[in-house]
Amino acid sequence: MRRTLSTSKGPFRADQIRSGDPYELSNGHAIHCMTTGGRGSRANLLGGSVLDSDPAVEEAGIHTGYSPSSDTLRAPGVAVGNVPNTPGWVQGAPSLAVEYADTGQDEKELAGKIAELLGAGTQKVWVVRLSGPRRVEVHKSGQEPRFVHPGEELTAPGILQNPVPVDALYDRQAAHAVILRNLLQRQGYRDLDEVRGEGWNQGRQEGQLQGLRDSILIVLQARGLTIGDAARSALAAIDDPAVLSRLLTRAATAPTADEVFAGE
Repeated sequence: MRRTLSTSKGPFRADQIRSGDPYELSNGHAIHCMTTGGRGSRANLLGGSVLDSDPAVEEAGIHTGYSPSSDTLRAPGVAVGNVPNTPGWVQGAPSLAVEYADTGQDEKELAGKIAELLGAGTQKVWVVRLSGPRRVEVHKSGQEPRFVHPGEELTAPGILQNPVPVDALYDRQAAHAVILRNLLQRQGYRDLDEVRGEGWNQGRQEGQLQGLRDSILIVLQARGLTIGDAARSALAAIDDPAVLSRLLTRAATAPTADEVFAGE
């Protein structure tokens, strides 16, 4: 993105920019936004998916246009919070904004965009550096930026429930692992190990139930009693181990198979 920096107010207004136009606005001056290269586009998709899947996030978007004033229009790469499902530019600012900076980044323009987002109410701006040593710059209003590196985690209390590994904002495998964790938590599971444990417990319980059912049939057959379809269906429908244990006791003495299931 490039523009001529000026302290004077420019002639353009946000309502003159249409959705899809390659421009942002700063103090009424148009900023031409170039298309994103392959590396940047992949990273934006991954980062957006990671943040959108967080259990605490209800609204997130890619390149959402924010117009806190008539002469300003800014579109962070990823926005979390204040992304209504309505057409048109969004008033105010997102809670969290993520920018991806790659080769050829206009640093003065990026600094201006960060300042305007923070000034409009954004709590944090994460700048993910894709060129040079990988790192994320964390910007907050009134504070010097700090750097978070691969192997470390980013946090956004009150915005995100879970910490975000730096690698998950650009590495596909790391992103998918975080997305899976987040989606499982949205369904009430802590992580994949808990899902596996529940499946094992369910399988163990079903194995116990089936073992009791089989024992009842074996006892009845050993006693030479006829087991009709109705009795088999009744047995298959019982999923309470206490009931099956009681039926097993009856199977040893009941005169007919039907009487084993009487009253159940």
